[in-house]
Amino acid sequence: MSAPPLRAAVLVVTAFQQNCALLWDDASKEAVIVDPGGEVPRILGAIGELQLRPRAIWLTHGHIDHAGGAAELAEALRAADPAAAIPIEGPHRADAFLLDNLATQGARYGQEEARNVTPDRWLAEGDTLSLGPHRFAVLHCPGHSPGSVVFVNHEARFAMVGDVLFQGSVGRTDFPYGDPDALIEAIRDKLLPLGDDIGFLCGHGPASSIGQERRFNPFLQGLG
Repeated sequence: MSAPPLRAAVLVVTAFQQNCALLWDDASKEAVIVDPGGEVPRILGAIGELQLRPRAIWLTHGHIDHAGGAAELAEALRAADPAAAIPIEGPHRADAFLLDNLATQGARYGQEEARNVTPDRWLAEGDTLSLGPHRFAVLHCPGHSPGSVVFVNHEARFAMVGDVLFQGSVGRTDFPYGDPDALIEAIRDKLLPLGDDIGFLCGHGPASSIGQERRFNPFLQGLG
């Protein structure tokens, strides 16, 4: 018997136009929030409108536009349902220095509500995340940030790639800690082998698929 459908909705939040995703199991309405970068009242409103039952917050990396609202959202969800732990899971521990400076980043970019956050669980290559019956494999894909991770549901042929890969582009690596070689290596060795039929949501802009990016993304030509 197959698992109930996995559903997704995207909220574009903050001035960075970042894709905050709601993922949920269609049968139980159990949900996770991926990369709540900010505008927490909007996220809470969408959760209520869809009648979801939040169970966790997942972070793909530590940049403010992806993690700036995580502490506020976790606090609000825990207050609304004290019986629910609502852990913050991810990213990889290598992004701790970014998460420890979210408030400073927020002051710089006019996002004063941003708060520093320490995840309840750091993630590493080979870990697994669960949403009801749905399982997501964790891939460590550094380059855009040292601790960037990707979540892959093999059964649904679906992935959340954060800012590692975009439609027609790849994550920027011009930060002091960016590593363009590591980013391309991660895409070549970990994402492309997933299969052309894998669809993905990215951190900004429209969704795509591995096959589309293999064929048309100028940054991936010649990678196989």
